[in-house]
Amino acid sequence: MAAATAVGAVAAGLGAALSLGWLDRFFPKGDAEHAAADLAADAGTPGTTRAPDAFRPDPTAPVPASEREGLRPATGPAPTLVATRGEMANQTGAANG
Repeated sequence: MAAATAVGAVAAGLGAALSLGWLDRFFPKGDAEHAAADLAADAGTPGTTRAPDAFRPDPTAPVPASEREGLRPATGPAPTLVATRGEMANQTGAANG
């Protein structure tokens, strides 16, 4: 009787392990994924070919006046989350005026 109970417990444990996927690594399945073409040994190296001349920008082209402001470098102070020494980080209260 005890042996039958032990066999039943082992069978139940194996059934539970199989149903939960704990033993899947011992039973490999077919690969459902596709091969990554960019990781293949014979894949090309990106950045080694240049765009056709028609798609390259002209570095000597004049910049129109309407776009000059957008191309001007930012020269203001860098944004920060930390208050500089001697300042308060949050000055929204009425007593901080």
